[in-house]
Amino acid sequence: QVQLVESGGGLVQAGGSLRLSCVASGRAFSTYPMGWFRQAPGKEREFVARIIWSGGSPNYADSVKGRFTISRDSARNAVYLHMNSLKPEDTAVYYCAADSKGHSILAPTTSSSYDYWGQGTQVTVSS
Repeated sequence: QVQLVESGGGLVQAGGSLRLSCVASGRAFSTYPMGWFRQAPGKEREFVARIIWSGGSPNYADSVKGRFTISRDSARNAVYLHMNSLKPEDTAVYYCAADSKGHSILAPTTSSSYDYWGQGTQVTVSS
């Protein structure tokens, strides 16, 4: 069983930065691919970024590539999303997700590939 708790959201002006954190409980966490998704009001949940335990490059949505960076600290059971040059269109609830079954290997951007989810943290970017 894995529990995920996000933090770090808030209100920021366009061009600003935030760092989201996701702390996980569960012994196998360090072996799971981890993802960040977001959902804006009235829109479907969309993929933001994904990272695996070792090897390979992280995956990013085109809309955040070059601005966001995903990282993980297995010693702290944590995954981070560093967000720079924020835009009003980045406003959403951001969710951390864990893939315990390996489904994201073939479908890294699909939310159904992830079976554990946090409660979400709100990010609001003002213009």
